[in-house]
Amino acid sequence: MENASKALIIAGAILLSILLISLGIMIYNQASGVVNNNSMTEVEVSTFNQKFEQYFGEHVRGANVNALISAVNNNNMSTDDESKKVTITFSATLPTGVTWPNGAGATNYPKAASTGKTYNVHVSDGNDAMTSGGLISKITIE
Repeated sequence: MENASKALIIAGAILLSILLISLGIMIYNQASGVVNNNSMTEVEVSTFNQKFEQYFGEHVRGANVNALISAVNNNNMSTDDESKKVTITFSATLPTGVTWPNGAGATNYPKAASTGKTYNVHVSDGNDAMTSGGLISKITIE
């Protein structure tokens, strides 16, 4: 009788040890998943880029260019993550009295496109036009 009760105590201690080890591993995996989850999935990247890609092309009307500028301004104001901020290079002639901001991540690009004109809108050339995660980071309006 005495041996049976010792066996039950030992078995209970082993089960309790296994439970504690499993719980520790589960907590570690959840914590490391949160820390390493800085990258975006392909769907998130596609959704982010789609906000801007709909305005790309040749002979884009000025009203659509101004809508793109508004979308970039809204995006830049709503995110704190510098890798998700988009810059615009406006290489067309600016209307009189309009100045274009220089610097990455500006949030106050003016709606400088004339509605009667058409523009070429595309992702800028160069390595810094896309982030390492595939996000659009620079747009050129010509």
